[in-house]
Amino acid sequence: MDFKASADAILDHAVTAEPRVPGVVAMVTDRHHTIYEGAAGKRRLDQTDDMTTDSVFAIFSTTKAITATAALQLVEDGKLDLDAPAKTYAPDIGKLQVIEGFDDKGEPVLRAPKRDITTRMLLLHTGGFGYDFFNETYKRLATEKDQPSVVSATKAALMTPLLFDPGDQWEYGTNLDWCGQVVEGITGKRLGEVFDERIFKPLGMEDSGFELNDAMRQRLAGMHMRGSDGSLTPTDFEHPAPPEVHMGGHGLYSTVGDYMRFIRMWLNDGAGEFGRVLKPETVQMAEKNHLGDKKISGFTGVIPALSNDAEFFPGMSKSWAFSFMINDEEAPTGRPAGALGWAGLANLFYWIDRKNGFGGFWATQILPFGDPASFTAYLQFESAFYAALKQSVAA
Repeated sequence: MDFKASADAILDHAVTAEPRVPGVVAMVTDRHHTIYEGAAGKRRLDQTDDMTTDSVFAIFSTTKAITATAALQLVEDGKLDLDAPAKTYAPDIGKLQVIEGFDDKGEPVLRAPKRDITTRMLLLHTGGFGYDFFNETYKRLATEKDQPSVVSATKAALMTPLLFDPGDQWEYGTNLDWCGQVVEGITGKRLGEVFDERIFKPLGMEDSGFELNDAMRQRLAGMHMRGSDGSLTPTDFEHPAPPEVHMGGHGLYSTVGDYMRFIRMWLNDGAGEFGRVLKPETVQMAEKNHLGDKKISGFTGVIPALSNDAEFFPGMSKSWAFSFMINDEEAPTGRPAGALGWAGLANLFYWIDRKNGFGGFWATQILPFGDPASFTAYLQFESAFYAALKQSVAA
């Protein structure tokens, strides 16, 4: 299948068109190995280093599926009951109240939640949490009440009020950060240690972690801010080091090659290159829709520097697994119904197609989320792959 030529052309166009992306790494894997890898552009626009396939990225919310995997391992071990109150394992979550608005003096109006948050709710984003860049209430708490941003990686950033009673609806937010706290509470170890021992080592992921080592820092791709005129400005963004909290929702650095190993594990029913990570029955359970009739929605960006309005496959029904988006019908790219996928804030995108045995990842470092240049090129990349796959099957 002649995917390489079309993929290379998409990457080259992405870094030379206007508006362009500064640099990109993209890969596709089958169940056994990476079948395409490409890099184009620069790590930082104000420096000369080319983007390379081993460049290191802040991977933001693509961290979430790794945290979910650690939680599922504890379910297998009999140490985590998804339907027990999460405060059993992370007591501080039991202190949080539901915000019903603000009084005349601008003070939050709080009440006790009607039910406990469970780890199942955290995996499904039905716990009651949001993000300040997608939710006006959290944005107001940040601007008027000094609620710290999640990127501060502090415990205080997690102690937000709930936007609704746990289990009532789907809203994307800090649920997986709390899931990481559950994992830490059960294991007695920091989340990064759990990842190293139970996920990264059996998968051979040597360039992933909550902090940059010297070798990773030398290959770090710089963050860029997209101006309203389409311009790109490099910034010195890095996660706090050392972080007070290992944020299971967004805190990892990694390479696309490392993430391919994680995707392959999901393609292979939980088997990694150097050991099993999950049981086949756990993977088969986790990939199903666990939201029932609830459907996930697009995002409205309320902090323009961090996110545009954005949605995957508008108008299509989308569900949620542990912990991925599911497209309920075949996507315009050719991704089959029932496939898994998600994204990271700096315009990183991936998919996992267990039916056909393929997965891909597209990585840039651009804010705000939903960047038209990066998102459009990613969709072209995925579409080109499925067009080539269709051709090879027909041949």
